[in-house]
Amino acid sequence: GPGQAEMYAGLQELGVANGEDLKETLTNCTEPLKAIEQFQTENGVLLPSLQYALPFLDLHGTPRLEFHQSVFDELREKLLERVSAIALEGKVEERYKKLEDLLEKSFSLVKMPSIQPVVMCVMKHLPKVGPLHCGVMCVPGVTWCVSGVTSLVCLWQVGSAPSAPSASVVQCQGLTEDSLHSSQVVQKLTQMIGKNVKLYDMVLQFLRTLFLRTRNVHYCTLRAELLMSLHDLEISEICTVDPCHKFTWCLDACIREKFVDNKRARELQGFLDGVKKGQEQVLGDLSMILCDPFAINTLALSTIRHLQDLVGQDTLPRESPDLLLLLRMLSLGQGAWDMIDSQVFKEPKMEAELITRFLPLLMSFVVDDHTFTVDQKLPSEEKGPIPYPSTIPEAFTKFLQENRIACEIGLYYILHITKQRNKNAFLRLLPALVETFSDLAFSDIFLHLLTGNLTLLSDEFALEEFCTSLFDGFFLTACSRKENVHRHVLRLLLHLHHKVAPAKLESLQKALEPTKQSGEAVKELYNQLSEKLELHKPSPAEVTETPSMELPLPTVPTPASR
Repeated sequence: GPGQAEMYAGLQELGVANGEDLKETLTNCTEPLKAIEQFQTENGVLLPSLQYALPFLDLHGTPRLEFHQSVFDELREKLLERVSAIALEGKVEERYKKLEDLLEKSFSLVKMPSIQPVVMCVMKHLPKVGPLHCGVMCVPGVTWCVSGVTSLVCLWQVGSAPSAPSASVVQCQGLTEDSLHSSQVVQKLTQMIGKNVKLYDMVLQFLRTLFLRTRNVHYCTLRAELLMSLHDLEISEICTVDPCHKFTWCLDACIREKFVDNKRARELQGFLDGVKKGQEQVLGDLSMILCDPFAINTLALSTIRHLQDLVGQDTLPRESPDLLLLLRMLSLGQGAWDMIDSQVFKEPKMEAELITRFLPLLMSFVVDDHTFTVDQKLPSEEKGPIPYPSTIPEAFTKFLQENRIACEIGLYYILHITKQRNKNAFLRLLPALVETFSDLAFSDIFLHLLTGNLTLLSDEFALEEFCTSLFDGFFLTACSRKENVHRHVLRLLLHLHHKVAPAKLESLQKALEPTKQSGEAVKELYNQLSEKLELHKPSPAEVTETPSMELPLPTVPTPASR
């Protein structure tokens, strides 16, 4: 079959007999046993001492294949070590000459899975690979993942062919898809690129294409981290020619500090305003850098801090240049996919209503919090306590459903009030999350942050009203259609089950039972939860005595301020 052909690919060119030769010999001979013996003698390991050792292995029932395989594996390891050693010893020209000779001899075996790591190891240590080798690399049959990032080198060097990036993208995916969150990938790519600008451009093209194919925003993270990694290594050859370098460096500093201050805001604005006519394509890369979840997180939280400041200053959102810049960057980041897809490089238009209607709505929520807090502190004469406002303006819900940037900012506002342990504001706004733009409230990024922040409200889980709003009113509305929501809820309960009222816990356990369609991860998490609940069946009195792992809650809700 084709698999076997690949197993022997290239041996004939080197004059080494393979399985096909043996088959031919056996088909045309009169004495098969003699023919096999002769084939073994001619192609076996030529060591006199083996003549006596092999029959001894036969007596122990060790198959010859097993013996030859272990010898082969051992020799391959030694060869790989030797190649790495050659790459470091002697004069540069001499060591490269040795490696090139070795590549010449071994390259015809590049499609043979057992030899491929050796070929790739040689190529990795060579600064430049000939076009002949690259041409062969782009045909199917090479296991790209084995070569780590080396395949990118080859693809770049054949990159002048128009089909190269698109045809080879899937192979490159093996390199990044599984390990997007790992700094190892950034390290590997950084090492591979060295100071090679063309290769850097090629990698960026891959990241753009993969982002387009998968819509996975972590390719945007990788694009920014790769540039910052080269910056940290002071690879000026690349940093000076990447037009995004200073912008990314400035934004990276903001991400580290989790805030865009006024000075940096001016710098970032300068870069955006400085995009010259004819160079608009740079907006595609800037938008990718702004689409990185860490950048969105920083921009959205900075927006909320600015809104709180504006409440104190009695200023409207449209009168704050810093706030408008944050929205401009959020808008650019959110438009990254469309921009790269359409290849129309211009900043997305900002919707006036976002600034004139939506942001003032958020500011009114901040004011509600302040008012409520002050009311709580006033001596109550005849009037009873003023209740916290429970309704949400219809316009807010509509914005979250129809406007991506409004939705993103709204979600971060909810994360912010949860972190402030502001239960009242949280329960008031939660119903708006059931239907959001592109289901953003049920995305992994948001749920990961929300469930983390909810542990700060752990004591509230003992209250029926809180659990009904959170689970029945929000999580359970999506569990059956979205597997990731099911996983996040189970993880949350694994951490906080001891805080939930027993009756509620029981009904949740029933509601969260996996179905036949549920994936392995959900089933595994559900089993873990069931085991925990089995071990921990306290009386209601015990629940309240469970020592809290979190900080004690303030007695009055904290106003949503810094």
